[in-house]
Amino acid sequence: MPIAKIIATFAIFSSLSVSAYDRITGETFASRSEVIAANGMVATSQPLATQVGLDVLKQGGNAIDAAIAANAMLGLVEPTGNGIGGDLFAIVWDAKTQQLYGLNASGRSPKSLTLEYFKEQGMNKIPSHGPLPVSVPGAVDGWFELHGKFGSLPMTTLLAPTIDYAKKGFPVTELIAWYMQRSVPILSKFDGFKETYMPNGATPQKGQIFTNPHLAVTLEKIATGGRDAFYKGDIARSIAAYMKEQGGFLSYEDLASHTSDWVEPVSTNYRGYDVWELPPNGQGIAALQILNILEQFDIEGMGFGSAEYIHTFVEAKKLAFEDRAKYYADPEFNQIPVDWLISKEYAQQRVKLMDENNAAKRIDAGINQGDTIYLTTADKDGNMVSLIQSNYRGMGSGMTPTGLGFILQDRGEMFSLEEGHFNVFAPGKRPFHTIIPAFVTKNAKPWLSFGVMGGGTQPQMHAQIIVNLIDFGMNLQEAGDAPRILHSGSSEPTGERMLDGGYISLESGFSAKVRRQLLHKGHVLTDVSGSFGGYQAILHDAKNGVYYGASESRKDGQAAGY
Repeated sequence: MPIAKIIATFAIFSSLSVSAYDRITGETFASRSEVIAANGMVATSQPLATQVGLDVLKQGGNAIDAAIAANAMLGLVEPTGNGIGGDLFAIVWDAKTQQLYGLNASGRSPKSLTLEYFKEQGMNKIPSHGPLPVSVPGAVDGWFELHGKFGSLPMTTLLAPTIDYAKKGFPVTELIAWYMQRSVPILSKFDGFKETYMPNGATPQKGQIFTNPHLAVTLEKIATGGRDAFYKGDIARSIAAYMKEQGGFLSYEDLASHTSDWVEPVSTNYRGYDVWELPPNGQGIAALQILNILEQFDIEGMGFGSAEYIHTFVEAKKLAFEDRAKYYADPEFNQIPVDWLISKEYAQQRVKLMDENNAAKRIDAGINQGDTIYLTTADKDGNMVSLIQSNYRGMGSGMTPTGLGFILQDRGEMFSLEEGHFNVFAPGKRPFHTIIPAFVTKNAKPWLSFGVMGGGTQPQMHAQIIVNLIDFGMNLQEAGDAPRILHSGSSEPTGERMLDGGYISLESGFSAKVRRQLLHKGHVLTDVSGSFGGYQAILHDAKNGVYYGASESRKDGQAAGY
């Protein structure tokens, strides 16, 4: 090859290498491109579920239809995070009315179970597994509420792909196989778990075809019989009978009386963008409280990844989470000062408690003045859905009703047993919830639908995504791929208090110098702190008439459009 051609070829490859390097946002991580499409977009935590949602859009279904279909599929292919034994929350942008709608499809505690029962048993905390933490599963009712208000295709069409996969099987991913195997030591002792998830004596391995014929039958009954097939039919009777056998309290009457609630999303404005969350019993307003505090600082000037930014973020989070521990609970049982907690005036008071040089070791809540899945969809007409759904603690309580193909949630563990606490256990009460969908509008128009799954991680990551996009100018994929800050050890709605300021876990990408600076400010750093969350997002580009999609690089997520 002539030397000139060799030099020219080398120059081409060098330019390609430089372009790839330029995609790095300033730290030691890189990001792939966003997905861009004009007619519709689906982003979920599992590729097969994304494809199911996308197929629904291509069949003429809208974003709500696609969200229901994808959620049903996730319950099959990702049982380690969700399923029809869990709860659901959603925020919907309706293109027709140009409004946001919020749905709280979380269930309540058994009406026959009392606080006195736990005291008689000598318990100071509700168990994490078994029959006692089980609350009414709200997801199926949530599907039908969404479908009744906004859906277009029949439910039989929306559930058909999952039913087919449940019968014929699907290959299990490496990550889900790992999570399922981890559940065995805890959950395999409960009746029904092995029958459903260990048909050959073990949970499925990576690449193994897994079927769930019991779930297929259950979904067929729901598809043809509607929500009452689940809450008032044979499924409800089977659940109640199983729970009674296991020494539980969830009854047929608890299921039959369940209702979801349409609620008004609440918001704060962050540097010109309206960030929307659902009010308690969820923790979404914690993200709004964090943003209200951060807005009072020059975050952009601090720079992404700086010790100054990380310190400011963590101290703001501590303030918000103390209020979360005290006030966030079922609004039907409490007067929760939501408007005050998310007000700019309150944030201005709270920020005075922050020290720019020292980490707070203990903070009190303010004074009252007045593993999970996340998915998002968008369609050609401009409808967008932000939906989150969970069993809590991965696969849930371990209570696997005979012949139904799913596990009941253990969300009731989140109740406090401390008398007088906002979140204290009571019959027929919704527990504090960690799962939260989010939405952002700009000038009263849809801009962003997003969520980050992962327990108490979620409000922290919601705020970080917003800051990454608005203050640091990252694109949608970069905002999710950027290394994350996770503070743990705050006071909890179960009554546990923060000790010694908690601790910070930083993903790789933050420098050793920054870590040393944080230690000098009095922070405790650890490399073991649990999940950094799972991110999905869709951004609407009104100027070009397209959607941008992004998905989590830490999990199995996929964004796809057409």
